[in-house]
Amino acid sequence: MPIYEYGCNSCGHDFEAMQKMSDPKLTDCPECGKPELRKKISASGFRLSGSGWYETDFKSGKKKNLAGDSPSGAE
Repeated sequence: MPIYEYGCNSCGHDFEAMQKMSDPKLTDCPECGKPELRKKISASGFRLSGSGWYETDFKSGKKKNLAGDSPSGAE
């Protein structure tokens, strides 16, 4: 779920909110209660979970760590 940054035009309060992309943007400031929030443009934040995303999840057989494998015939 993305984390969005908001700022209040009235009191200057800044905060982050974890929302679904389909959720409507927030309008009321949790600090002053006025409908003066604006969504800020910032770098997206996301979290990869699991044990070895891509490196182990999409390979089969004995080739689980291609970065550590030597090329064939190199020895």
